[in-house]
Amino acid sequence: MEPGGLEWLLVPMQQLVSWGAAGAMVFGGVVPYIPQYRDIRRTQNAEGFSTYVCLVLLVANILRILFWFGRRFESPLLWQSIIMIITMLLMLKLCTEVRVSNEMNVKRRSFAAADSKDEEIKAPPKRSYLDFDLNYFWHWSKFTDYVQCVLTFTGVTGYITYLWLDSSLFVETLGFLAVFTEAMLGVPQLYRNYQNRSTEGMSIKMVLMWTSGDTFKTVYFILNQAPFQFSICGLLQVFVDIAILLQVYLYSHYPQKPVSHTAHPASTKAL
Repeated sequence: MEPGGLEWLLVPMQQLVSWGAAGAMVFGGVVPYIPQYRDIRRTQNAEGFSTYVCLVLLVANILRILFWFGRRFESPLLWQSIIMIITMLLMLKLCTEVRVSNEMNVKRRSFAAADSKDEEIKAPPKRSYLDFDLNYFWHWSKFTDYVQCVLTFTGVTGYITYLWLDSSLFVETLGFLAVFTEAMLGVPQLYRNYQNRSTEGMSIKMVLMWTSGDTFKTVYFILNQAPFQFSICGLLQVFVDIAILLQVYLYSHYPQKPVSHTAHPASTKAL
């Protein structure tokens, strides 16, 4: 059989592989959060998951979308950002509902053995996006506060990008900030595990999927000659994922006493 006779088979197969890789890029990033989402719904406990992971991904993907207007990269990466933003908002909604519900349950148990005066003291204050209290930043009582914050950030950065879109230095810096912020994705979870001296409540499946997904994503960046910022920060992201997996091994085989935090207990929950 002549080599040219296989072209009718090879071309469709290459197209299928290309579509598969693009689909994996678009939806693969959200897959790690499915087991974490299910664990939170099942246990009604969001303390093991850092909502700052959502903050990092929201900022990174908003900046990446703005970067696309200055330097058009592949469409799958753009759609990945859109899907990821929606996913992170869903995660935030669930975590907020669970946390507020748990606080109300604790308050009800406290009320059972308290008089009316104590009830007023023990009632947890509602935290709002407009409080401007840094101790409670990203630990608000309503999901709408998170949405307002995201919309404000998008509006401000979008306006700045519109003004500086003709500057190649600004556009390249914006692209670097987008992927570098995403590379820091695992840092809040890494720090939270260090604070708790435990990885309890964190989905190990999520971190394993982070690692495999980030490895695939970095290889995809390199093979498709994506902007250099993507490849460098992809490698950094893989290293952070591996560090979290090392925490899982360390804290499971060598349990350590949790560190008590007496100051600003609500702010430590937000980490």
